[in-house]
Amino acid sequence: MKKVKAMPTDYVTETYAMLDRGGLLLSASGKNEKLNVMTIGWGLVGIIWYKPTFAVAVRPTRYTYRLLEESNEFTVNVPGGGMEKIIEYCGNVSGRDHDKFREMNLTPLPGRRAKSPMISECVVHYECKVIYKTKVKIGHLPKEIVSKYYPSKDYHTLYIGEILSVLADKDAKEKLSPLSQ
Repeated sequence: MKKVKAMPTDYVTETYAMLDRGGLLLSASGKNEKLNVMTIGWGLVGIIWYKPTFAVAVRPTRYTYRLLEESNEFTVNVPGGGMEKIIEYCGNVSGRDHDKFREMNLTPLPGRRAKSPMISECVVHYECKVIYKTKVKIGHLPKEIVSKYYPSKDYHTLYIGEILSVLADKDAKEKLSPLSQ
């Protein structure tokens, strides 16, 4: 499927719907060119410092964390219908031990503006370069969030990526509209 340019805000509703319905696929590559994809269930598209941004949260125990630290780039890929098993697998298996691209028959597409690959089978792609990161600080969180999401004290690092490019399938709205309901 040919990918066409889109504006950073064109697919926000559909992107948030997929976050709520199973997740998005974050792709990164490190210095050794090893690729990885992981499922994310938290994210935020917005404007910070007058730049379009995508904020993602990654725990330091995740393999993708190392790749993000090495490259400071990532892509967020919005899956279409029928990718539920891929979303589940990529959220439960580590890239340290598995080549998830190969095992899930995912096709990496070279980024146009970022080194991290896009995932061809996904419908929308946000190419991002990290412009800010910060570690979650326990003293700044309500106790109920700490007890629910951080019982192992594995606090996320929040990466704010400037959206360099958004690409989508030409018929992305049609492919995603049933998913956003």
